[in-house]
Amino acid sequence: MQNISFYIDGRLCTADKGLNLIEAAKRNGIFIPTLCHFKHLNPLGSCRVCSVNLNGNGIAGCTVFVEEGMNIEVNTPELLDNRKAILEMMFVEGNHFCPSCEKSGDCQMQNLGYETGIRYTRFPHLFVDRLVDARPERIVVNQNRCIKCKRCIEEIVTNDGYKVFNFTNKGKKTTVSIDYEQEAKLTAAQAEYAMQICPTGSILVKGKTFSKPFGNRIFDQGAEGKTVPFNKVNMNITKGRKMRIATTSLAGCFGCHMSLLDIDLGILDIIEVVEFHKSPLTDIKKFTERCDIGLVEGGCCNTDNIEVLREFRKNCDVLVSVGECAIWGGVPAIRNTIPLEECLREAYLDSLTSEGNATVIPNHEDIPKILNKVYSNHEVVKIDYHIPGCPPNANHIWSVVKNILFEEEYSINYPEFKYD
Repeated sequence: MQNISFYIDGRLCTADKGLNLIEAAKRNGIFIPTLCHFKHLNPLGSCRVCSVNLNGNGIAGCTVFVEEGMNIEVNTPELLDNRKAILEMMFVEGNHFCPSCEKSGDCQMQNLGYETGIRYTRFPHLFVDRLVDARPERIVVNQNRCIKCKRCIEEIVTNDGYKVFNFTNKGKKTTVSIDYEQEAKLTAAQAEYAMQICPTGSILVKGKTFSKPFGNRIFDQGAEGKTVPFNKVNMNITKGRKMRIATTSLAGCFGCHMSLLDIDLGILDIIEVVEFHKSPLTDIKKFTERCDIGLVEGGCCNTDNIEVLREFRKNCDVLVSVGECAIWGGVPAIRNTIPLEECLREAYLDSLTSEGNATVIPNHEDIPKILNKVYSNHEVVKIDYHIPGCPPNANHIWSVVKNILFEEEYSINYPEFKYD
């Protein structure tokens, strides 16, 4: 093979002529993220996460084959933000509930979210209810998680050469369909390969989908010393006194508050420099002083949650969403794919514990009204910072708090930055 020279972000690189750019960059120590590319497959160009600029023109990197003198931009601020936006759109377009997904920790899309430092999405979640197909012999296909990368379509075939997956419909109605007859011919190993080649949790093998313990999953650990990128928080806060912290739990499970306390004896050091004001930890019910920082767990599912969140925004200089429920609705938002009337009917009228004519949907002026869906906090008020996780690691929470209040330098170790 002829060895040629080309440039990536102004750096001189060499590789075999005609080698795919993704592989050529890798050989030169440059990482170009992708969710559809496979080394032995023809370029798919479907996910666009690998977008680059070739001689000034935008193009999917996996469709490029290196030639002499090429000038390629990979990591410009604009390209990095575009990739991040594409990933965010993938998260919001599908119902990716990481804490309840069997592929969590082994999900390539989730990992790229970590790599790009996504703490929240700038786009609203769609919460479209799509088919979860359990009819196949060996696998379950969850259309909510499919990003239409085409890997399964190109790669999964029976021993006699027939495809198992195909695209049906067009545009936004496009789905990956499954040929039940051909799927039944797959061996156990081929079915597991289909699950592994899927970059999300869309394809699962029946009886093989139990989660691995934390720490044993593919993306639980990064390289030694690796940290996750973050936006430093710089707020103008008056010094020379104890800093005041307020906390609350909205539509959540209180797990983030439990994580707050997981610093164990470190809490004794914290209370030397801060005081907790309105918080379940102090049982102070009302704001009597303005607080420097407010930590909000849980999203908004009823009118009381909205009122409390707005009160926190009014009385806190810095407002932080803590945990998945606060950032995008989390597990409570699973109901967002179901009409509210149907949800209430199932809970109060048609449940297994319903007793004849004794059922009623609660409706009283003292009971907060249920909202049409569970809202993330930044859809209701301005949020200054987001700490993902279910729950976030205690060190992550307090590192952010200390950075905001005392401008302490910090970085988030890879194992501490999680969506689950």
